[in-house]
Order: sequence, then C-alpha cells, then structure tokens
Amino acid sequence: MLPCTPYSCQVTSSQFSDEPERTRLTRAAVVDRALALADAAGLEALTIRKLATELGVTPMALYWHFRGKDELLEGLADRLWSEIDLTLDRSAPWKGQLRAVFTSLLTVLRTHPAAPALLARSNIVKSEAGLNALEVALELLRTAGFSPADASAVARSTLWTALTLVMSEPGIEMLDNAEREEFQRKKAVTMATLSPARYPRVVECAIPMTACDDPEEHYQFGIDVFIEGVAAIAAKRAGGS
Repeated sequence: MLPCTPYSCQVTSSQFSDEPERTRLTRAAVVDRALALADAAGLEALTIRKLATELGVTPMALYWHFRGKDELLEGLADRLWSEIDLTLDRSAPWKGQLRAVFTSLLTVLRTHPAAPALLARSNIVKSEAGLNALEVALELLRTAGFSPADASAVARSTLWTALTLVMSEPGIEMLDNAEREEFQRKKAVTMATLSPARYPRVVECAIPMTACDDPEEHYQFGIDVFIEGVAAIAAKRAGGS
C-alpha cells in the first residue's frame, strides 16, 4: 500500500470534487428545476448539461441522482403523476369521483406545458405515483361495477382523452391574444366564404367552429362528453344489450 503522501492525498481528494455539489443537491431540487426548464423551453431543450448550468453544478453532480436523460424524464413524469389529487369522496357517486380524477389530471396537464409529452411517453410501471393513480382509478371503476376489461379501457381512455383535450384546445398554438384572434378571424372568413351549396353546414357554423374565446367551455364540454359516454357504456352493460 502506498503511503498517504501529500501528493497522493491531494489526488485522492480530487476524485471526490463533486461531493459538495452532490450533498447540496436533492433529487427533488433537480426535478423541480428540470420541470421548469421543460415547461419553458420544451423537452428537446432539456439536457443534462443545460440543467447542470442552471443549477450551478457540473453535469457529473447530476449523475448521482439520474443516470441519464431518460431516467430524468421518468423522474419528471413521476412528479406529474404525484400532482394528481387522489383524495376522493368514496361516498359520492362513481361518476362524481371519476370526474374529480379526470379534472385533476387535466389541471396538471394544463399547468405544465411539458406534461402532455411526458405522460404520453411515460412507462407508468416505473412510477410509484403513476401506479397509485392507476390503482385509485381502477378501484373506483371496479367498485362501480365495471368488469376488469371495461375498467381498464376507461382508465386508459381517461389519460388519452385528457391529453387530446389539452392538445386540441382552440388557439393553444397561438403565442398571445392578438395572434390568436387574428388566426381565428382568418380561419372563420375562410370557412364562411366556402360554397354554401356544397358546404352549407360548414358555412353556417364558421364562427362557432373557429371560436377560441373560452378555454373553460372547451374543457367542460370535453369532460361532460367523456363522463356521460362512460356512463352510457355502464348502463348498456347493465342492461345486457
């Protein structure tokens, strides 16, 4: 064994130069900053190097918490799943409970611009929070009388319908109100000036089809359609038809 000379001790200690960075960073702090970056600039702009710069550490310090970007994205998805409010009133009708879960999921997706892409690509079995959300959804559906197959189908549809509602919000692709209004006006004019002989209903509905004034109405209608659709399926199954 080599003696611990001043030189050898200096080399040994330098091997652990990231230790102070590691100890002052937490996994939660890394996820917080990464999610903020992803929300602001998109998942493509989120890199380990950029995240390290934002946190004021070296990239190696982040590898104590995440082995790479894929694992980091799994951590972000887990955070998003954990933000869904699963405190349900078990005495309430199942439709009300399902609406509460669906609405909370929509809130998370609308709050974080990066959430739709993250949850769409996430592997829920790698997320404890995701599995908790799935367990709650399946439990309320099975208690309501849905078969395992139907409960699974509804649970899957809950996520994909919520994603579709967020990504289809009228005017969501516009940067500001003025740009959104101009886009809406041009689209309405285009539809209204189509041939009324060939497209009478399109011309008739030109304004409401291109309206994007009230996002809440868009989401409320989507929630109602989803919940009532699930209820109709339940009634059909119960009736044996």
